[in-house]
Amino acid sequence: MAAAPSAPTSGRALRLVQKVSSTRAFAKVAPHVVPVLDRTVHRLTRGRVLPSARMLPGLVLTVPGARSGRPRVTPLACMPEGEAESTWILVGSNFGRPGHPAWTANLLARPEEAVISWRGRSIPVRARLLEGAEREEVWRVALAFWPPYAAYQARVERRIRLFRLERR
Repeated sequence: MAAAPSAPTSGRALRLVQKVSSTRAFAKVAPHVVPVLDRTVHRLTRGRVLPSARMLPGLVLTVPGARSGRPRVTPLACMPEGEAESTWILVGSNFGRPGHPAWTANLLARPEEAVISWRGRSIPVRARLLEGAEREEVWRVALAFWPPYAAYQARVERRIRLFRLERR
């Protein structure tokens, strides 16, 4: 496992964003604002811009719905692994809200059908739910990468799902 990648923003501004994003108020508002803004700007710029990626690396996940089979498009923060841009870690934190985010159920149901938009490129990927020692190692890296994940986990009884996406 590579060392935690650095987020694009650093210093005092990053610490402020981390503090704010750890709050319950942020968890109530962000899911209704951040994805909508990301999806809209991403679509208007033909995949070149993802506003939330100013804080954390981000991608747009497209995977068929677990029940409907219709494409579901979700902008997400991610942890790219390695220099080759061939694997990414997704954290199903749902901003520290109680239920697992819907995109995680979609990946569990259709792990071979996911596609990501990464830096303006469309990349078919295979998703794998991380478990056991592998999950624990990645979770430690995720906490170093984005400390608010610890606050999210503390607020919920469920175990936050972690996925590794690999190019197909």
